[in-house]
Amino acid sequence: MPTSSRVTTHTVLMVEDNPDHTLLVEIAAQKVDPGVQVRSVRSGEQAMAYLSGKPPFDDGKEHPRPDLVILDLLLPGLGGFEVLEWAATTEEIRGIPWVVLSSSVNPGDRERALGRGAEEFHSKPSDVVELGETIRTILDRWLM
Repeated sequence: MPTSSRVTTHTVLMVEDNPDHTLLVEIAAQKVDPGVQVRSVRSGEQAMAYLSGKPPFDDGKEHPRPDLVILDLLLPGLGGFEVLEWAATTEEIRGIPWVVLSSSVNPGDRERALGRGAEEFHSKPSDVVELGETIRTILDRWLM
């Protein structure tokens, strides 16, 4: 009897306003596991709408509940800290791990993000190879 291999699909929501960084995360995720789907939004407001299932993110098949959120802190409009505060009080998304990946150089941002519910804080490397390794580390820890 033939066996079929099944690819486990994981969804990562990337909250990042820089499309180049989002693309690098998508490429790194595919190298870690072809079953990882990266969905992206570019603002805190879009992240909240996505996670709440509000339009234009109300199609659950197109915009599935993520298994992990990777969040930049420096976003246009509503910033990453405000999104973390909102997430901590939103019952429907409890249990989703939040990992901050930010280019912020403020030394207090790590403590502040962890204090608002982030599971981890990573400084965003400027080197593309290092960024890929950071993404690999995050995905291996939270999805594999």
